[in-house]
Amino acid sequence: MDTHELQKEWLLQEAQQAEGEILHRPMSEENAFWHAVSIGDIDYVLRNCQKKEFQNFTPSTGGRYGVGVLSRNPVVNLKYHLVISTAMITRVCVESGMAMEQAFRLSDFYILKLDNAHTLQAVERIHDQMVLDFTGKMQLLSQQPQTSKPVADCIEYIFINLKKRITVDALAAFTGLSPSHLSRLFKKEVGVSISDYIREKKVERAQELLRFSDFSLIKIATELSFSSQSHFTQVFQEFTGMTPKKYRNSHASDRAGQDISSSISECSVSRESGM
Repeated sequence: MDTHELQKEWLLQEAQQAEGEILHRPMSEENAFWHAVSIGDIDYVLRNCQKKEFQNFTPSTGGRYGVGVLSRNPVVNLKYHLVISTAMITRVCVESGMAMEQAFRLSDFYILKLDNAHTLQAVERIHDQMVLDFTGKMQLLSQQPQTSKPVADCIEYIFINLKKRITVDALAAFTGLSPSHLSRLFKKEVGVSISDYIREKKVERAQELLRFSDFSLIKIATELSFSSQSHFTQVFQEFTGMTPKKYRNSHASDRAGQDISSSISECSVSRESGM
């Protein structure tokens, strides 16, 4: 279809626009929601999820506003809106301090989940889990002290290369600072040494793998570039107070998975109790 035909079709559609047709949701509401995610406002985002604002018309406007029609298939339409919402949230979170690679990997993860979503409810669950995930990470980020560009660059480099063996010399070369200067600056701003920070992040990743995967201990140790399984166990126990095997056994139920209603319920309880 050429440009002339497209323009003709558009003008015809505009001329036939029904007077009572649902209008697009005001941008102010979307901007307020994206801002809440970017500053880690769990309460606001949680209320939005509980009221099913993503799928439903906005009650505050009398039901005359809603999401736009991007597909005549309701499920595909909502998927398109989820992709848009995820892209916007990714960018506002990066602008608010989230490591760019972390934000885009998180975005890709949730968008790919749409391949297996075949109902409106399934798409809505992915949306709610996505926004709560981003919001929770931004809340944690907001509680951390502001860092200089070299230290922020180090943190992102460590996130991207967590599976590799990371050295202070490599980080120094990446930031353009001397190893000693970077080490002092990092310790001053983050509160721990670079090596301890790297080990802590590797242990956090190992905890996720122990909880949600069936990887063997040796595979996890290799995956995260520990020198051996015994070294992995030693470092893990130093940070968590228990062995990897004991940690996995204590979180055996996590691998069964939780639906979004459970996540929202738990989040509500934790907010009400002030945790």
